Amino acid sequence: MNDLVRQHTALSESDLEWLHLLVSEWQLLSDLSFADLVLWVPTLDGTRYVSVAQMRPNTGPTSYQDDMVGHLVPRGRRPLLDAALDEGRIVREGDPEWREEVPVRVESIPVRREGRVLGVIARNTNLLTVRTPSRLELTYLQSASDLAQMIAAGTFPFPGEVVDMDSSPRAGDGLIRLDADGIVQYASPNALSAYHRLGLAADLVGQHLGQITAELAPSRGPVDEALVKLASGYAPREAEVEGNGGVIQLRAIPLKPKGTRIGSLVLLRDVTELRRRERELITKDATIREIHHRVKNNLQTVAALLRLQARRMDSDRGREALNEAVRRVGSIAIVHETLSQNLDERVEFDEIADRVIAMVAEISPGKVTCRRNGRFGILDAEVATPLSMVLTEVLQNALEHAFAPGEQGTVEVTAVRGEPRADARLLITVKDDGRGLPEGFDPQRAGNLGLQIVRTLVEGELGGSFDMQPGAGRGTKVVLDIPVQPQK
Repeated sequence: MNDLVRQHTALSESDLEWLHLLVSEWQLLSDLSFADLVLWVPTLDGTRYVSVAQMRPNTGPTSYQDDMVGHLVPRGRRPLLDAALDEGRIVREGDPEWREEVPVRVESIPVRREGRVLGVIARNTNLLTVRTPSRLELTYLQSASDLAQMIAAGTFPFPGEVVDMDSSPRAGDGLIRLDADGIVQYASPNALSAYHRLGLAADLVGQHLGQITAELAPSRGPVDEALVKLASGYAPREAEVEGNGGVIQLRAIPLKPKGTRIGSLVLLRDVTELRRRERELITKDATIREIHHRVKNNLQTVAALLRLQARRMDSDRGREALNEAVRRVGSIAIVHETLSQNLDERVEFDEIADRVIAMVAEISPGKVTCRRNGRFGILDAEVATPLSMVLTEVLQNALEHAFAPGEQGTVEVTAVRGEPRADARLLITVKDDGRGLPEGFDPQRAGNLGLQIVRTLVEGELGGSFDMQPGAGRGTKVVLDIPVQPQK
């Protein structure tokens, strides 16, 4: 719609926003009218109309099999459009049109904003299945007529009210028609069933909806007064009411076809099962986060015990082995700590990498500088946990073997994330400017326990590749190539 309006019309951006607000609401008008809606806007030169939006009803057959958006019609071909635009009134005159052997009643509703008519809604009703209307259908049609008059007067949609049509109740979910005093004139079967779910034993017709709703809700005090006003339809509002184990979603729409409120529409939907599933998911998420939190605590306890044991060791090699184990356990704990703060099993690995680098850098404080370049991005937990261990081992190996005691140097971690596609890969390079690899060193066979852990995790668990090679000039470069899922 944006492109069509800006290309063919002289409407301002504020006018366009009004049309967007109208289109976000007009599914209700279409359903209540049992009719298709097409929004026509006059072109810049005033000689034609361009259709910028279309809506089909969920409550009846369509009048248009084809998509009408983008069609251009010369002025004069459709007199009802001309009359509605020029006179600023709803035009219903004329005999039904025949389209593919189907009679269609055509009406035109001017779309007014701040005293100006921006365009015209063509309401097209398929008359092929016309029968004696029921009380439900009569209420729908009367409500549609009231909304159409409000659109023509510029009082609907309501400025500043943003409606999420995916979650907001629709006419078919449940509809209640109130008079100006908030008394129920009509309640659809779905609406009555929803109130029975809240615990209502009687009929709704003749009852004051606001008072009945407040009595069914378990809360008391100031909330009741606000609920009474909302359910009475005095202002355009949405709310949820919970009682007797049921939950219903309400949306009130004041009806002011001639400027004075004559009553209200209340759309409602039984969302009991939906809210129950949402609570189950919230409980599940909280349980998963609590598990990660407890695993992190247990790992930190293990690390503390290993650290305590290391302090009591007389052997330097034994002490260093326990300190290495502390760092390995710590790297896993960092991942679980991050997962305990998320709603899903995915983590931003850059923060984890920085914490792992800082933890391992304590081996040689103030002598070797460690830094990170590039971004790892968001990774799944099954990738983040082994990768944190791999990064710990590679950095630990560089700091222990690349530099002599007291020697200064630099270790640089670079991450390059591939394009976000199914075969995306993460390329990680850990480069130091230390003494380099011993002559004849084979990274695929030789190495200490740390390198064996790296090979096992990268190739066996992550499905990637691992290589160590001499750096440019001096030092060593470790290259990790790991497949990853596309970032979401």
